[in-house]
Amino acid sequence: MAKVLIIGGGGAGLVSALSAHEAGAEVIVMTKTLPTRSQTSMAQGGMNAVLGEGDSVANHIADTLKSSVGLGNEKQIAFMCENAPDAVRWCNTMGLPYSRDESGEIARRRLGGASAPRACYAQDYTGLKLLHTLYDQCLKAGITFLNERFLLNIIVDEASNRALGATCLNIPTGDVEEIRADAVIMATGGYGALYGKHSTNSVGSTGDGIAAAIRAGARLADLEFIQFHPTALKSSSILISESARGAGGFLLNAKGERFTDELGPRDVVARAIHDEIVSGGAVYLDIRHLGEEFISHELPQERKLAQIYEGIDPVHDLIPIKPAAHYSMGGIEVNDECMTSVSGLFAVGECANHKTHGANRLGGNSLLELVVFGRHCGKSAAVFAQKKSVSDIANGQLSKDIHFISEVMSFSNRIDFYAKQESLAEIFYTNVGLVREEKGLQSVLDAIGQMQKELSQMGPKDKSKICNTNLVEFIEFGNKIELSEIIVVSAINRSESRGAHYRGDVPVRDDELFGTQTITWKEDGVLCTNLMK
Repeated sequence: MAKVLIIGGGGAGLVSALSAHEAGAEVIVMTKTLPTRSQTSMAQGGMNAVLGEGDSVANHIADTLKSSVGLGNEKQIAFMCENAPDAVRWCNTMGLPYSRDESGEIARRRLGGASAPRACYAQDYTGLKLLHTLYDQCLKAGITFLNERFLLNIIVDEASNRALGATCLNIPTGDVEEIRADAVIMATGGYGALYGKHSTNSVGSTGDGIAAAIRAGARLADLEFIQFHPTALKSSSILISESARGAGGFLLNAKGERFTDELGPRDVVARAIHDEIVSGGAVYLDIRHLGEEFISHELPQERKLAQIYEGIDPVHDLIPIKPAAHYSMGGIEVNDECMTSVSGLFAVGECANHKTHGANRLGGNSLLELVVFGRHCGKSAAVFAQKKSVSDIANGQLSKDIHFISEVMSFSNRIDFYAKQESLAEIFYTNVGLVREEKGLQSVLDAIGQMQKELSQMGPKDKSKICNTNLVEFIEFGNKIELSEIIVVSAINRSESRGAHYRGDVPVRDDELFGTQTITWKEDGVLCTNLMK
């Protein structure tokens, strides 16, 4: 039986696992933590699909293309939108507890950038409930999970440019392991944790899979495009769902005035909030007029988060908010079958670039993308594995990574990498955030170069073998450094403003020079970049 290894246990990984299993493959899911702790749980607003009258698939495609600001691929977007109704019904069949309207049909709300209410939701816990439903189905199917395995590298046969599996650090034991497979699916999520406390993401969203992919020879696309969610809690950056604005919430400035279309595209709304904060000092989300009954039933999580992390009750009080790094539009370049430039290595979800989001993701399309392309990717990988299984080809990656861990443990800890990590997050938020300029981007690139030189002096203080989270966090920091260089170089090269990439020094869109993707790869360890269709 063909074996498919899936790296990542979030929504994209679990959908792919179910699909590959259904296609007849033996499936192993390798995760850094536990599947139910995935970032998918933070997708609160809903999953887009055209289910009723007053809307159309053509409108969904048009809204997505418009939001992508010229970088979305119409064929890929059409594939996603046309398969959206079936994706929602598939989730419903599995038991996802969607909210219902008065007629008993799946309830829908309008999110930012949409021309109609088409986001199918489960209160404001849509991603969390989807994640738990998928995990239950995977357990029922008998899919194997290897939890607490930290990805180190993809095993690649250089002669054939073929993925053979992956190496990982078994966190509980401290051993370096290899897992061989006929096909490998990367479903490791995005890189929002680069922004530290200025991100809605969990601390585990460190882009490990994307960093491993470029080291394995895969190409990356559009890493400069990072979406800032307009409404995160001011003190903690915890997400307040777009569903609060979709339900009729207002954005108010320090004078208590509405200043923008609350349901405009996320990049536009986030910059409007940023500008108000710079000029007036504060912005608030107001849902008081929706009433306690509605808030308690439709937005219970938002109320609870505001109470816990801001000490206010949105039934009676304004919610202080700010934009925060939320979603990685860029990722591993894949073809129509979700395969990377490395044969047998697939990618799906936020770590992949399916050419559906372009320069700015439409709200409600992230869960949709992971379901539609997860089902497609799992089947594609299983079929590939069955047709082109690999023998036990000798490969030295395991011994290289055993040596790597040994070397890292011998590093000095003269410099505190946690402090450097926090510094990186601050300069990223300031200079690689909502508004960017070449001078600031260059200063960040210089700081990254210095951190790269000093990395061997920032080793883990904890020298134990078992459950060494200090070691894991140091390797995560290394991946952040690797990706941050790519992000900044891409942002410098794209001297225009488009979607989430806004250059204050070049505040215009230039389709003639930059209406294409930014592709990055490595040759002999040297970073290469180019703009290409």
